[in-house]
Amino acid sequence: MASKASSMVYFFVLIGSTLLFSNNVYATDYDNYINVYELTNGKISIKVTNYGATLLSVIVPDRNGKLDDVVLGYPTIDGYKNDSTYFGGLIGRVANRIGGAKFTLNGVEYNLPANDHGNTLHGGTRGFSDVLWEVTSYEKNSHVSLHYHSYDGEQGFPGAVDAYVTYMIIGGNRLGLKMEATPLDKATPINLASHSYWNLAGHGSGDIFSHDIQLFASKITPVDDKLIPTGQFVPVQGTPYDFLQSRSIGVKFNELPSGYDINYVVDYVPNGHVHKVAVVQEPKSGRKMELWSNKPGVQFYTSNMLNDTLGKDGATYHRYGGLALETQGFPDSVNHPNFPSQIVNPGENYLHVMVYRFTAHH
Repeated sequence: MASKASSMVYFFVLIGSTLLFSNNVYATDYDNYINVYELTNGKISIKVTNYGATLLSVIVPDRNGKLDDVVLGYPTIDGYKNDSTYFGGLIGRVANRIGGAKFTLNGVEYNLPANDHGNTLHGGTRGFSDVLWEVTSYEKNSHVSLHYHSYDGEQGFPGAVDAYVTYMIIGGNRLGLKMEATPLDKATPINLASHSYWNLAGHGSGDIFSHDIQLFASKITPVDDKLIPTGQFVPVQGTPYDFLQSRSIGVKFNELPSGYDINYVVDYVPNGHVHKVAVVQEPKSGRKMELWSNKPGVQFYTSNMLNDTLGKDGATYHRYGGLALETQGFPDSVNHPNFPSQIVNPGENYLHVMVYRFTAHH
């Protein structure tokens, strides 16, 4: 699959965006522009909303052909507006945490909203998952493309940025995301991420302890008590974080105080090509999800903060009811010179590709 996955990058790069409409949307008519877009092709169907460029659902068959929605979400769009879980959101301008809610770039200190214990989380108090995106291209059996213009100084970040995301169905069983961003006038950090919570048994089917997962990552970036990286790289071998060989999430869960919420350093050649990040399998349904990306890190999160959250179809999501695999640059990279840089300059293009492949096995 490696050669196929690598070729997908070029497929993504070739997808163009044709501007279909342009509106200045004001708060008074905000809701009138929120829509849901469905993609269906072969054995997979998804729904996306332009509110936060959010992935609402992914429906795939199990080993017997039974269809289930395997991503967690809210029953109405209003749930996403008042959301603290970031279900399915397109996260930016900088995903994950920035320590101390500040950073220095080119001699200038930038102060950001401190929305997470004195730190900045997922772009601030109103990140990219909390704004209205413009749909620029939509074909039901193919793709939906969205655009957001982030102004200079938004949430404290320097420079204006045009951000783009395309969700597409590739073949009959793959879901692709292409995230791009272009700074218009100043150098700025950019780290876009997709924040879906997965449960391959079905979104309301209980905890994810029986899911088997393999992470192609030999190290993690350990964190302090506020989940800010220390700057170190620590091998996972022989620790509860070791998923180099596929095993159930629940096997060593009792060795961690509050579950998994850590950035893994993906084993890959840093050439910008897509590489395999993770394989997740759910034994009861037979569903298998493989994930490829071109980014150096992946945040593995076991929904440790979920607390009796009202979900779709009358479901209630409890703690550990889903798992997130957020491919990304490393957290707090702006304050760690030894981490891969997230600074993008005007004239440069940020590109983040994710490809999910869904199968079901007897």
